[in-house]
Amino acid sequence: MIPNMAEGTGKTALVTGASSGIGKAFAELLAAKGYSVVLTARRSDRLDVLAAQLRQRHGVSTHTIVADLAQPEASQHIAAELASRGLMIDVLVNNAGYGVPGSYVNVPWCDHARFMQVMVTAVLDLTYRLLPGMLDRGWGRIINIASVAGMVPSPAGHTLYGASKSFLIRFSEALASENAPKGVNVTAVCPGFTLSEFHDVTGTRDKMKSVPGLLWLKADDVAREGYDAVMKGQSVVVNGGIYRVLVWLNGAMPRSLSRWVAGMAGRQYRKT
Repeated sequence: MIPNMAEGTGKTALVTGASSGIGKAFAELLAAKGYSVVLTARRSDRLDVLAAQLRQRHGVSTHTIVADLAQPEASQHIAAELASRGLMIDVLVNNAGYGVPGSYVNVPWCDHARFMQVMVTAVLDLTYRLLPGMLDRGWGRIINIASVAGMVPSPAGHTLYGASKSFLIRFSEALASENAPKGVNVTAVCPGFTLSEFHDVTGTRDKMKSVPGLLWLKADDVAREGYDAVMKGQSVVVNGGIYRVLVWLNGAMPRSLSRWVAGMAGRQYRKT
């Protein structure tokens, strides 16, 4: 009798921003399912530790590529490293991201430019480089980590965050329609508040203490729901029952009321 093989056997997944949070959760999940994993982020020490842990726990091949997606040449560097190592990517998880607090004109333009490079341009660039190989092989999965913030009116502050996530959702929907018939599924994963280092990076950890516990999601749950959605061919998935209800309510109420609610909720996260 031939033993059952893990569903990821013989396939390779690339996860950006893999050193912590949702990216790390995806790396753990994919390795547990038998995928070889390529981990990329800015911090080599964390990548090396995670790669060693995944090899030990799941017996899969692991690779690390140190790259800062805020640099315009980062995606080219990643693609060149993959080619030099003979690695073909079957699953791409575009996870790297962060937030920039403050009102639009009170943030230096260079910070906005770096933000959009990471959140939008790098996603488009890396996807553009890796999608053709998936199409040639007739199978692929692309997961773009978006947010509930891209589905509801944006409050003041973090001006470009919701806009960038809304873009990822629309991009994922279009890419899914174009490529699902060719064997490549694309999904925008839309979590709400998730337990990770995100708010430490943005400097808003203390302000987040006022958020009710039922609104916090676990990164492992976000990864599992996202993976299940892309395997089923869902172009968009909202993580967590509470957020699915909130998104539905947002669509059901008048837009003016939605904007007012968003404005009230966003006041505690603004910086003067």
